Amino acid sequence: MKNFKRIWKYFTDHKLFIFAAFMSSAVVSATDGATAYIVKDILDGIFIAKNERFLILIPIVIVIIFSVRFVARFMQSYFIQYAGLHGVQKIREDLYQKMIQLPMSYYDKNDTGAMMTRIINDVTNLQNAIPDALKIIRSILSIFALIGVVLYQDLELGSTIFLTIPFMIILINKTGKKIKKYSRKQQERIGDLATALQETFSGVQVVKSFASEDKETFRFFGLNAREVKYRLKQVLLTSISSPLMETIAGFAIAIIIFYGGLKVINGETTTGTFFSFITAFGLMFDPFKKINQYNASVQAANASAERIFDVIDTHNAILDKDGTMDCDAHGKDISFENVSFCYSKSDGNVLDGFTLDVKAGMTIALVGSSGAGKSTIASLIPRFYDVTDGSIKIGGTDIRDFKVHSLRENIGTVSQDPFLFNETIAYNIAYGVSDPKTEDIYAAAESAYALKFIEELQDGFDTVIGERGDRLSGGQKQRVTIARALLLNPPILILDEATSSLDAESESIVQKALTNLMKGRTSFVIAHRLSTVLNADMIVVLDKGKIESTGTHQELLEKSEIYSRLCNLQFTDK
Repeated sequence: MKNFKRIWKYFTDHKLFIFAAFMSSAVVSATDGATAYIVKDILDGIFIAKNERFLILIPIVIVIIFSVRFVARFMQSYFIQYAGLHGVQKIREDLYQKMIQLPMSYYDKNDTGAMMTRIINDVTNLQNAIPDALKIIRSILSIFALIGVVLYQDLELGSTIFLTIPFMIILINKTGKKIKKYSRKQQERIGDLATALQETFSGVQVVKSFASEDKETFRFFGLNAREVKYRLKQVLLTSISSPLMETIAGFAIAIIIFYGGLKVINGETTTGTFFSFITAFGLMFDPFKKINQYNASVQAANASAERIFDVIDTHNAILDKDGTMDCDAHGKDISFENVSFCYSKSDGNVLDGFTLDVKAGMTIALVGSSGAGKSTIASLIPRFYDVTDGSIKIGGTDIRDFKVHSLRENIGTVSQDPFLFNETIAYNIAYGVSDPKTEDIYAAAESAYALKFIEELQDGFDTVIGERGDRLSGGQKQRVTIARALLLNPPILILDEATSSLDAESESIVQKALTNLMKGRTSFVIAHRLSTVLNADMIVVLDKGKIESTGTHQELLEKSEIYSRLCNLQFTDK
C-alpha cells in the first residue's frame, strides 16, 4: 500500500480516465453475473418449458449483454492504458531527473547498466502492471457478482463457496510474496547483464586486442544463467498455483454436483436453477486464476517500484546543501583553506590540509605522482564532491554558498578523455550554451584550431560524429571540446591531462588551442607531461594529498626533490 500510494500521485491528473475504466470494469463484471444467471432461463424456459417467447427473447438479451460487454471492455482497456502510459512517463522523467542530478559519489558506487535497468526495465514493469491491476479489480468484482448469483439461486448450497475462498486467498498471497522477492533479484541480475553488455561493447577493441571474446562470452553466459534462474523460480510458482486452484475448484464442484444433484432429484430445485448455479460457481474460479496470474505482474511491479523509489529517495548531499547566491568568478581570486577530503572514511584522506591562494588570471599547474590528489582538487572546485574539512572560496565566498549550477557555469573543463555526444559537431560545441549564435560557434572552432578539419568533413558542422565522437580522431575530439569551453567562455578553467593521450603532432595543435583558451582565465592544469606546464605561473607539487613545494619550474628544480626526480625521469627518457 505504501508503494501504491506513492505511485497513485503520478496518476491524479488522469483520475477521470481511471474512474471511467473502473466503471467499465464494473459493467464487464456485471455481464459475467448476467451470463451465469441467464442459464436458468435458457434451460427452464426454452429446453424444458419450450417457451417460444423465451426462444426469441433470450438470444436478443445475449446479444445485448455481449455488445455492452464489448464497449465496456474497450473503454476499460483504452482508458486505463491512456492513464497508465502518461503516469509511467512522469515516473520515468522524475527518475531520470533525479539520477542525473545525483552527485558523483552516487555514480562511483553504481554501475551504468544497473542505473539504465531502473529507468527502462523497472519502469516498464510498472507500465505492464497497470492494466493487470485493473484486471484484478475487475476479477474481484466478477467474483462478487457471481457470488451474488450463487447465493440468490440457492443460499444453502451457495454457502459452500466460502469454504474454498480462504484457500484461494492464502495461495494468492503466498505466491505474490515469493514472486515479489524473486522479481527483485531478477531485476538486479538484469542490471548485471546490462553492465556487462555496456562494458563489453564500449571496450570491444580491448576485448579483441587480448583475444578475449571467449572469456567475455563465458562471463555473459554465467550472468544470463543467473537471471534465468530467478525467472524460472517465478515460472515454477505460477505453474504450480494455477493447477492447484483448478484442483481445489474441481473438488468443490464434485461436492456441489453430488449435493445439488440430490436436490434436483428430490424436486427441491429445478434443472435450470442448478445449471445456472453450477455455471456461476465454475465461472467464479476463472477470476481467481486470473487474479493469481495478474498478481505476478503486480508483484513484479511492486519490487520495481521499491527499486525506483530507492533512487528517488536517495540523499543528494550536494543539492540538499545548495547555496543561494549567484556566482560571478570574473576577476576573483580563489583560495583553498586547509582543505581535506576523503571519498570514504575507510580509505582515509586523499587531501590533507591543502592550502593555496590563486590570484585571478593565474595558471596553476598541479603535478605529482598518481594518487597525490591532483584530479581530486579538480573535482572539488565545481563541487562534484564537497570538501570533508576546510573550504574553497571564490572572491572570499565559500563555494557552498553559491548555487551549484551557477558555480559550474563559471567553470570550463577539458579532460583527458573528451566526451562528445552522438550529435552534430555544432551541437557538441554549443553544448551548455543557451541559444548560441552560428558565428560564435564558428569563432570558437577557429580559436580551437578545429575549423579547418570541420569544413573538410562532408557535412561540416552538421556532421554527426558517432557515439563518444568515435568518427573523429583523438586530436579532433579534443579540439571540439576546447571549442566548447571557448564558447562557454568561463572565467575558471580546469585542464585535466588534456593532452596526455595524444601523439606529438596532435598535441602540438591542441596545445596551441589550449593557449588560446587559457588567455585571461584562472587555469588549473593537471599534467603528467611536465613539458606542458613549464610556463605556468605557479607549479604546485603534491605528495600524498599535501603540498610538498610550490614555485616556478626553475625554483622547483632547486628545492623540490619530487619535482626534480619527475623532471629527470621524463626529460632524460627523451
